[in-house]
Amino acid sequence: MTGMIPMAATPDKLVAITGADGFIGSHLVEKMVSEGWRVRAMVCYNSFGLRGWLDQLASEVLERVEVVSGDVRDPRCVRTFVDGADLVMHLAALIGIPYSYRSPESYLDTNIRGTLNVLEAARDARTSRLLVTSTSEVYGTARYVPIDESHPLQGQSPYSASKIGADRFAESYFRSFNLPVTIVRPFNTYGPRQSARAVIPTIITQLLEGKPSILLGSLSPTRDLVFVKDTAEGFLRIAMAEGVEGEEINIATGVEISVGDLARTLIEQIHPEAIILSDEERVRPAKSEVERLLGCAEKLERLTGWRPATPLPEGLRQTIAWFRDDANRRSYQSGIYQV
Repeated sequence: MTGMIPMAATPDKLVAITGADGFIGSHLVEKMVSEGWRVRAMVCYNSFGLRGWLDQLASEVLERVEVVSGDVRDPRCVRTFVDGADLVMHLAALIGIPYSYRSPESYLDTNIRGTLNVLEAARDARTSRLLVTSTSEVYGTARYVPIDESHPLQGQSPYSASKIGADRFAESYFRSFNLPVTIVRPFNTYGPRQSARAVIPTIITQLLEGKPSILLGSLSPTRDLVFVKDTAEGFLRIAMAEGVEGEEINIATGVEISVGDLARTLIEQIHPEAIILSDEERVRPAKSEVERLLGCAEKLERLTGWRPATPLPEGLRQTIAWFRDDANRRSYQSGIYQV
């Protein structure tokens, strides 16, 4: 483990987080507040005044957060947002893979152009550290395992192609302008507050309805599942580490499970009589499905000492417990396929 840069949270240290209203973003806001940072959180503007998952945070957390409505597609908005921040964490993105088949241009606008706006704003503001969030989907189906940061990139969906483009823009700003940017690449993060478009909430919400069967797409693909609090800890460790500028860093557990085995595990814990049925609408195009994701986090451990703290059974237990609360589950519609 290397030494640490002088980035320790003090009352005058400000972190600006885009995508703070989302799943990982809301947990990261909680994490940074608990570590003593002042937090400025961007939420996607809407006329209802909703702040996404930030509305679920405890009042004692929110009172320490400056919430800003905005849009990463607007360069002026982004410049104002990052101004004065010591650290910027960029998580705002369109993430639904099925929706990227329907509306690919919106992924270009948000994921590539939005990231470019953040890079430009951080460069103008002379931000001390910028983390840009990538995804394990950029690797496509594993050509070798475990997947390290040298693995080839493959755009198997418009979503993954947009994230590859964003990553390469981030790299170019490090190489061209010496911007202190690091690409953080989480594998499949799960836990409380995950959106209905992800497989674990899809399975859990269907099972909690007590229906005799659950609808899923392909059962054979494998995923490396990282509990959301471990992912947030990984972001923090990277933000504090020395010598990570210009690097691409995986957050992974090094353990894989197939969608089918995951479903059977959840069935056993929630509704043992349920069976699995295939739903063609949920099956990705054959050449677009990522069949295997198994990550290597050796670089992250070497640079920061991070290791996953939450085994899958414990993470699933906490996730199921959260979804069992009717108030938490109210916004999920288990009978509708969420793209």
